[in-house]
Amino acid sequence: MTQFLSFQIHGGADHGASPADGIANLLTFFDGISGLAPLEIFALFLPGLASLNNIHPMLVHFPIAFLSGFVLVDLVGAIAKKAQWRNLASYLLYFGTFAAIFTVIAGFAAANSVAHGGDVHAIMERHEQLGLSVLTLALLLSGWRLKSGILGNGGANNFFIILSAVLFALLFLGADLGGLMVYKYGVAVNAVPVSTVPHQHEHAD
Repeated sequence: MTQFLSFQIHGGADHGASPADGIANLLTFFDGISGLAPLEIFALFLPGLASLNNIHPMLVHFPIAFLSGFVLVDLVGAIAKKAQWRNLASYLLYFGTFAAIFTVIAGFAAANSVAHGGDVHAIMERHEQLGLSVLTLALLLSGWRLKSGILGNGGANNFFIILSAVLFALLFLGADLGGLMVYKYGVAVNAVPVSTVPHQHEHAD
């Protein structure tokens, strides 16, 4: 079925096919999926997600993006004294904290579902500790911002920014260990045999 997902709206010039051929392929595709079970359709459209043992690798991008954005926008807003920027940063913080809750829960499930050796277990333990630290600090900063609003330029504001910087550092270190487990030790990765046939990317004009 996957060959039917390669539709291109180029008038068929790239592949020697006419628009009518494209419509015929599209109709064939829909006819093909009509006989599939829901899980088979899900795997057809989202093969990466369907192949995951758990959803932690998918969720982890959200707290990284939201919380990193929060630290950057809030810092710029504080330096430029732009209340609207810091207000935007607050929402990024709240979204990031919300995402971090589910990411940590999925992370604990992932730790109990993938096979790993003792060397990886030590890395995984540090990764878990950093993840919990990020969540705890994000919850603290969220509660502080919700209760006190956007702080001024006093000592409390400076301390808030320092804690935000610590949050970013912990987030970065945790992401680094997550990448280490996957890309060096292949945790939860199904190895694919490497082809001995050389592959070259060629693109016609």
